[in-house]
Amino acid sequence: MKRILLMGNPNVGKSALFARLTATRVMSSNYPGTTVEVSSGKVKVGWELMELVDVPGAYSLEPTSRAEEVAAEMLPGGDLIINAVDATQLERNLFLTMQLLASGKPVIVALNMIDEARHKGIRVDARRLEARLGVPVIETCALSGEGIRALAGRLGEARSRALPHLPKDRWALIGEIVQEAQTIKHHHHTPGEFLSDLTLHPVTGIPFAAVVIFACFQLVRFIGEGIVRFLLDPLAHAFWLPGLMSLSRALEKVPWLHTLLIGQLFQGRIHFEESLGLLSTGLYVPLVMVLPYVFAFYLALGLLEDTGYLPRLGILLDAPLHRLGLHGFAVIPLLLGGGCHVPGILSTRMLESRAQRLTTTVLIVVCVPCMGQTAMIYGYLSRFGASGPLLVFAALALVGLFLAWVLKLFNRTEIPEMFVEIPPYRRPDARMLALKVWLRTRQFLADAIPYILLGVLIMNLLYASHALAWIGRAAAPVIAGLLGLPPDTAA
Repeated sequence: MKRILLMGNPNVGKSALFARLTATRVMSSNYPGTTVEVSSGKVKVGWELMELVDVPGAYSLEPTSRAEEVAAEMLPGGDLIINAVDATQLERNLFLTMQLLASGKPVIVALNMIDEARHKGIRVDARRLEARLGVPVIETCALSGEGIRALAGRLGEARSRALPHLPKDRWALIGEIVQEAQTIKHHHHTPGEFLSDLTLHPVTGIPFAAVVIFACFQLVRFIGEGIVRFLLDPLAHAFWLPGLMSLSRALEKVPWLHTLLIGQLFQGRIHFEESLGLLSTGLYVPLVMVLPYVFAFYLALGLLEDTGYLPRLGILLDAPLHRLGLHGFAVIPLLLGGGCHVPGILSTRMLESRAQRLTTTVLIVVCVPCMGQTAMIYGYLSRFGASGPLLVFAALALVGLFLAWVLKLFNRTEIPEMFVEIPPYRRPDARMLALKVWLRTRQFLADAIPYILLGVLIMNLLYASHALAWIGRAAAPVIAGLLGLPPDTAA
């Protein structure tokens, strides 16, 4: 099967184009480095089925980062190249286009984000650009779907054509092409650009960041609590509990199966949080107590990503994170880890040094509660008001600062400066945001539910065999003496 490579600069909408062309559900975000893994799907070119590969973003085929190394290594294996070009940054994007044309591979150009270019008063004449480059150029908007059908229909027209020039004259040739194909109307400072300036300046940006983070946590709390209190918990008690009670009565003569599925009864009743059965606690905790908070967290994270605020937060936090031995972009794995540790740890691959990846991973595992743990913190401590959860998070933050400081003492590697393209503020697309929240929530459930059920099963067996009480009695002196906690907490 022939292979099509989807290549372009970071943050030009490659992942969104990939999703449109293949009908594959992948996540795209408004910040560079979204594509951590290489995604592949199928696309029809005429009557032939081909493999389409979403290549990590690269500014050049002369690598200066791991993503560009991967892109350069994958190029020889491609039979056809779709070059995604940001219509608002034509001159910069054409440098990679020239290198792709020089490779001798058939190329077709997707002039993406054409809607944003129009909004900014930038007009790119696709016909003139096509005439100068000698390969098909199609205007597209991956978010709305504009031009996607035309792009798919013209994939068979991709051509190989190297423009004759010396490498030292490449920028001069790009300048000529841009001057001929692009016109820019008088551009006024937009509200979005004013907001960008406001949120990047330390004096105004740091208070703004504090407000945004506080608002996100409040959003997670109120949405999560609201769904639990007013929707899922009443439904569970109205419909799920009667069914479990009927099953409990039916299993009275099979005590081992009753213990396994239903768990313990308290005064003849099932207690969802304490019965420890697979069908009671095992399903109630992830689906009723945790799922609403996971959904709310990924909604808040998706809004930060798709508006373009997340990279600005990384820039603001770069200086304080440098003092802890981390790069500003470490904020992205840390935030992702707040939803689920697995994607958080996987995303540490965007960090350049092994020391940074190690430090960030340790902080995620030790000090960043996943959304399941956060839901339990809110669920059990919210009865004490906001001070209960805040005290826990403050303690975790202090532990994290201490751990990062200790790890920095052992990792004396130089931390690179932060060079990153700042994307413009954009209005989130409701469809893409909903898709992203759904994919992440589904992945969380697929990762979490088996482990929760296993944990409930183990606790059930320990409780039924009285081993849990024995462990509690053995650990009580240590818990009470070392931590000053009540002996009962050992169990």
